[in-house]
Amino acid sequence: MSRVPTSALTDLIELAQEPSSAKRRELLRQVTGIFMTNPEEISGPEMELYDSVMSQLAADMETAVRAEISTTISQTRNAPLGLLRRLASDDIAVAEPILTRSQALSETDLMHIVSTQGQDHLRAVSRRDTVPESVSGVIVNRGDDTTLHTLLSNDGARLSRATNEQVIQRAQANPALHEVVVNRADMPVDLMNDMYFVVEARLRERIMRENEKLDPAVLEQALSKGRDKVAVAYGSFPDDYEKIFAEVESLRRNSRLTPTLLAKYMRDPNPTYFLCALAQMADIDFLTARHLVEKKEIDALAIACKAADLDKALFLTYAMIMLSDQENAMGKASEYGRLYTDLPRDTALRTIRFWRLRRAEGHAA
Repeated sequence: MSRVPTSALTDLIELAQEPSSAKRRELLRQVTGIFMTNPEEISGPEMELYDSVMSQLAADMETAVRAEISTTISQTRNAPLGLLRRLASDDIAVAEPILTRSQALSETDLMHIVSTQGQDHLRAVSRRDTVPESVSGVIVNRGDDTTLHTLLSNDGARLSRATNEQVIQRAQANPALHEVVVNRADMPVDLMNDMYFVVEARLRERIMRENEKLDPAVLEQALSKGRDKVAVAYGSFPDDYEKIFAEVESLRRNSRLTPTLLAKYMRDPNPTYFLCALAQMADIDFLTARHLVEKKEIDALAIACKAADLDKALFLTYAMIMLSDQENAMGKASEYGRLYTDLPRDTALRTIRFWRLRRAEGHAA
């Protein structure tokens, strides 16, 4: 089918005044079909004419007809922009094909949509083959957790460093987001490690596998970016922290902070001694040490002990003491021992380096 001459389009404008909705609906379909014959060749005044006619006809059509036109128009890179933008802001049944597929929408158009429309529209944009960083940033700011999950599930969505930091803050408080965050291929590795203490075991294993694969240069780059962040603190320091830390630090400087002393500290009624000693021997911060002990994080304890190059028997002693109030703690000794044996020390050291980023100066707020 050949393109319609401009004079014929002018005649169609007159026909658009036809009061019969059925005839107007059929006319809209005809004009749309004509336009879609060679859309890439239409420009200038002719495109403006198509835009005027199609917009005028679509304005009074029911939702199903507008959705049909939206689906058709979404297939071309060269579309009547006035009509396209109106349909993109229409009911989601109409807007979805354009928001998810249309390549005619500019980044500015997408920014307008995600800045002004509701969650259904944000989710549709989140499913596009490619979502620019600027658009993703607005979606993370305005989207609810369901929308955020949709965006993060899309490998074509590009997120800036600042946006990824926002994502991590939200994901730490929402288990429904844990898997999609940890499994994102482009998640900065230091931010992925921030998820370690809040995700389940299989996702921790994924984080450890990523740490194991890290090239030293990439590790240093990730650490340098992470140092700019505010440290994450698990509560506040105990009143006797500074005094006991100084005592333990003195022992360390004089080579008297040993695994045997650490085992003795673990049985001390005052847990601050053990936590200060573990923190110094594993080179992690006090608050992280306290978190993994109080929450009985055996796999995290294994990482800390392996980084400190402690004997497996000592690790198992610590683990049994930590779990002494749980059923079958002794029966799980072989499982914990295997965990410790299978953990490469180099991987533990890399993970510890991310934990060090959590170090907070002074008393935590």
